[in-house]
Amino acid sequence: MSDYRIEEDTLGAVKIPANALWGAQTERSRNNFSTGAKMPLEIIKALLQIKKAAAIANKEVSAIDAAKADLIVESIDQLLSLEDTDLRKDFPLVVYQTGSGTQTNMNVNEVVAHVAQRINAKIEILPNDDVNHGQSSNDIFPTAMNITAAMAVDKLEEATKHLINELRQKQAKYWRVVKIGRTHLQDATPLTFGQEVSGWVSMLEHDLDYLQTLNKTLGELAMGGTAVGTGLNAAPGFADKIAEQMSQVYNHEFTAETNKFYGLAAHSGLNVVHGAIKTLASDLLKIANDVRFLASGPRSGYGELNIPANEPGSSIMPGKVNPTQAEAITMAAVRVMGNDVTVNMAASQGNFEMNVYKPVLIYTFLESTDLLTGTMNGFADKMIAGLTVNEKRMAELVDQSLMTVTALSPHIGYHESAEIAQQALREGTTLKVAALKSGKVTEKQFDKWVVPIDMTNIEEK
Repeated sequence: MSDYRIEEDTLGAVKIPANALWGAQTERSRNNFSTGAKMPLEIIKALLQIKKAAAIANKEVSAIDAAKADLIVESIDQLLSLEDTDLRKDFPLVVYQTGSGTQTNMNVNEVVAHVAQRINAKIEILPNDDVNHGQSSNDIFPTAMNITAAMAVDKLEEATKHLINELRQKQAKYWRVVKIGRTHLQDATPLTFGQEVSGWVSMLEHDLDYLQTLNKTLGELAMGGTAVGTGLNAAPGFADKIAEQMSQVYNHEFTAETNKFYGLAAHSGLNVVHGAIKTLASDLLKIANDVRFLASGPRSGYGELNIPANEPGSSIMPGKVNPTQAEAITMAAVRVMGNDVTVNMAASQGNFEMNVYKPVLIYTFLESTDLLTGTMNGFADKMIAGLTVNEKRMAELVDQSLMTVTALSPHIGYHESAEIAQQALREGTTLKVAALKSGKVTEKQFDKWVVPIDMTNIEEK
């Protein structure tokens, strides 16, 4: 038995592996483009769902034979029931192919057609005329892009909420635990650790709001624009039916009510949403760095926080514990920042009626969401959940700080207060010793005015 079969497309005969479900156009792409990651399965599944909805819509308006439509639906259901490892076998194409995603669209068309023939060889299903009926790669691929991006952002939002909830617990637990503040990496006035954490929480709450607000733009589907946005060869109401079906399948609001010329030529929605993802990455980088620096030590650093010992930190230094979850999320963050440049550039490549950087744009977008979703969950569960405060160390640093002198300023003036702080620094004494030595403050006054918890303006929770 031969290891391959011969199929023909408009360019001629092509040898295809005998057991492969794909056809000639997929095989050409497989041979012509072999570099880089495979097209994400999320895109493949979205294309399958869209084509299923298209078959149903075409059946309803009698654009294709009902038996053919039913067979296409049955074939797609069979494919969607497969495990990812089994599904991947017949979708071998890479991201770095044609900029429209046409070859992946044809890969899906050919596989569906071949599965249909296996189910019922008596009904001929053609990849272009039947599975792709009323569609173009130019509108179906960006539709799949927006759907997969919207679902990925939904997961990212959930991960953000989870981290917020873990941080809120720490905020409440340590609301009145006083520590020294730092600005410009130098000592500043006191605050509580709960207050510090509340700033992190607010950063993430703002990021979540940005994502939720902007995610709506991904609900606009290019479906129905076909080749250049005019809708040529698509039946009336076709796109609306698909959008309705996608809304039900993904439990997300999608609409076909958008300018199709925009939908094919621009990916502004993906671009602006990724900007919000980059902003989230920036904030996560700051938060994770704060945590790992505050936990530095345990004896020769700040030492204010205790982090969970998840794994040995060194192959040579016994007992060492490293802030690995912080390192993971900060690495993910810088990757996302780099990805934003790729997304920006790819979104700018709308040449006349079509953007031709679609595959790399959606691949990069999904990488960013996957990286942040995964590392945020890890950071929340394996670092923040087990984080504790070294209250003794925090109290020591507050006692040693010179910036509590700020509480004296309203009573004896800025200049005199500065002289006290500088004298304490020069002589290596505490602020209280220097203040009493200056003769400008009595011990009773110092104890009344320099109360770290009062300096935080803490509100009861």
